Amino acid sequence: MRKEKTIDFQIKWAWHSISRMYNAYAARFDTTMAVGYVLLNIDIENGTPATKIAPLLGMEPRSLVRMLKNLEEKGLIRREVSKDDKRFVRIVLTELGMEKREVAREGVISFNTLIRDKIPLDKLVVFFDVIKEINRLVEDENQKLKAGEITEDFQ
Repeated sequence: MRKEKTIDFQIKWAWHSISRMYNAYAARFDTTMAVGYVLLNIDIENGTPATKIAPLLGMEPRSLVRMLKNLEEKGLIRREVSKDDKRFVRIVLTELGMEKREVAREGVISFNTLIRDKIPLDKLVVFFDVIKEINRLVEDENQKLKAGEITEDFQ
């Protein structure tokens, strides 16, 4: 099978194209797509517990620790330690972080508007159904692989 005919190639190719577009957009505002993605997943009003961010983003905790340190050094976030339990740390956006978050939000909205304007709704509905099913199947396979099961479908 040619790589161009595989499902994973098409998904990865599309994501890399989207990522390059977002990074080009973000660079105009002296940031990156990855930074924008993290900022978009931090609750504006209450902040977000540090332990909840990695699962929200599908990141490894080690990678997130470096990213949060970088964001803190750039003045985009601050850490608030709970007075009741010093182990509990909430990540809060600074004023600059909120500005950069808004830039990221506008970029996401612009991209989604472009896609929705160019691709008919019925095709998008099918796309969402298919990608949701792919994600479900992949998650099922991940669970089996973690459990050490070998399936006939995926070896």
